[in-house]
Amino acid sequence: MKNNLKVATLILAAVTLAACGQNKKENYKFKAGLITLHDDKSTYDANFINGFKAACAKMNVEPVISTGIPEGTEAKDEAIDLAENGCKFVFADSFGHEEHIKNAAINYPDVEFAHATGTRAHTAKLANFHNAFASIYEGRYLAGVAAGLKLQAMGNVSHKIGYIGAYTYAEVISGLTSYYLGVKSIVSDVTMDVQFTGQWYDETGEKTAAELLIGEGCTIISQHADSMGAPKACESAKVPNITYNGSTEKECPNTYVISSKIDWEPYFEYAFQQIIDKKAIDNDYCKGLGTALDNGSVALGEPGKLGAAEGTKAKLEEVAKKLRDGSLKVFDCSKFTVNGEHLTSYMADVDQDEAFTKDTEVIKTAGDVTYFAESEFRSAPYFDIQIDGINFLNTAF
Repeated sequence: MKNNLKVATLILAAVTLAACGQNKKENYKFKAGLITLHDDKSTYDANFINGFKAACAKMNVEPVISTGIPEGTEAKDEAIDLAENGCKFVFADSFGHEEHIKNAAINYPDVEFAHATGTRAHTAKLANFHNAFASIYEGRYLAGVAAGLKLQAMGNVSHKIGYIGAYTYAEVISGLTSYYLGVKSIVSDVTMDVQFTGQWYDETGEKTAAELLIGEGCTIISQHADSMGAPKACESAKVPNITYNGSTEKECPNTYVISSKIDWEPYFEYAFQQIIDKKAIDNDYCKGLGTALDNGSVALGEPGKLGAAEGTKAKLEEVAKKLRDGSLKVFDCSKFTVNGEHLTSYMADVDQDEAFTKDTEVIKTAGDVTYFAESEFRSAPYFDIQIDGINFLNTAF
């Protein structure tokens, strides 16, 4: 087993022992492994690590965390190491890990392997290989509502906002579009410029992208990228910022408006309980808002004390209720256009193959609403459309 994994095992076991009231190691129900692309300096990876630790502590499961694992064969090697050293559950957190985790699962049928943001588990026909995600587009939409309220409260300012995305993947485009539609539900004439970085975690690149957008007159900034680069640039420039994967209010008290995230603790608790009960884990898991804004798989942080507009939390609860009961659809086709036209049909690449074949009609009608049915045919997002009002400044990624 790799030295770094041994060290992680010792440290994290000690931490979890304390959290579980000094349980002895032999009293753990089983051992579970987490593979992350970066470490807890990345807001994305920190969100997984925190949820995993909390679930392990609650369920009396021994945690083993491997950080800094690239999206290559190293991921398969690490997954195999975890399986061979007694882990009954192995989870990887980055899109590029998926194929390597699947390949590990083939050779270890008695170990459950799961992967976040992936697309292949629902067609792979492997009983021990699973994907998991959440309807985070709902959280992004709500964050957009908070941004719209802030923009409205700012008075006579430009209604051009900015967004920093890592890649032009469907996951990023789905998130930035749902966020924009949330803003647009409050400020109807808003437009949004998007700058892509080509990296999930690039503090310098994200800071530079934020400064570029601010310099071009964007009055609010949000992002789907994982460092503190953009929030710090916003705090320095006194530009409101909407974050992802956790609050930055401590670091950026004057400009933090709100944050949205996938809360992974409920999924880990669910998967651990299925293993304990000797029941199958859903091969393509997707959940959404809970009964409150902070108790489901989709969660929002508290609005910023200084950064958010007055009445934000009450408005978010009002909108969230409509999302829960289905009376509001984030991707309601009447609320946006593509090249001046409303969508009436769209084939998406849901059953992903090497040719990225468009295989599934994803426009549905519920009552009198026609909408793009995001995450209904697969947990991971497949909304990959550039809608009117959103300007991609660079698309090399």
